[in-house]
Amino acid sequence: MLRRGLGNLVGAASRGYGAQAVAAREKQLQEFALLNENCILVDTDDRAIGPASKKDSHRVDVNGHVKLHRAFSVFLFNSHGDMLLQRRSKHKITFPDTYTNACCSHPLYDIPAEREEANAIGVRRAAQRRLNHELGIPTSQAQPEDFHYLTRIQYQSAGDGVWGEHEIDYILILQKDVDLKPNPSEISEVRYVTRENLESEIKSLDAPLTPWFNLILKHRLKKWWDNLQNLRQFEDHHQIHRF
Repeated sequence: MLRRGLGNLVGAASRGYGAQAVAAREKQLQEFALLNENCILVDTDDRAIGPASKKDSHRVDVNGHVKLHRAFSVFLFNSHGDMLLQRRSKHKITFPDTYTNACCSHPLYDIPAEREEANAIGVRRAAQRRLNHELGIPTSQAQPEDFHYLTRIQYQSAGDGVWGEHEIDYILILQKDVDLKPNPSEISEVRYVTRENLESEIKSLDAPLTPWFNLILKHRLKKWWDNLQNLRQFEDHHQIHRF
């Protein structure tokens, strides 16, 4: 049903012409997902407690809180060790027009295979799906077993006061040369950044970073990046790190 609804939206929007029609289409796609995709709500120990729509999972309540839900962040490196940055589309509901790591999204309650928890297999399946959707990476180039699951972090951001995030975020590393075809509904720009030029590249960006990427960049990313061939030393599947 979800695919049929998205297809109808795409078909209707494609009959329009010009930038205004394209913008309307992208907004429709984001709003459809907001209402029709369900995140996995969790407690502070990452135990699943039920579904909630993406809308309900990201609305900031009157006390400034957001429902805690399961998420993942993929850090994608090519064979040379360069890291992919993406700029989120201005049509995104949460944190539009911001720079972040390759892919940040959620396993869906609606997809039973993404609710499976052993060895984070559900999360890794969701990462494969979203890399294909957002970046156009063929599923054959990002199999669930290709992702290196490092650890989990919990963070919260009230965003713009209307839409925010509160996530237990699974950190996944993927080092592989892949084909890219970014989805304009999700992404407006992609670029690879070298380790040596990280600081200058970040300073040169003309849009802010997402709060989760900023936290990971500050606390963990450089160590991981410097040890891409020896990531096992950073694996921690028991503790949830809180910043």
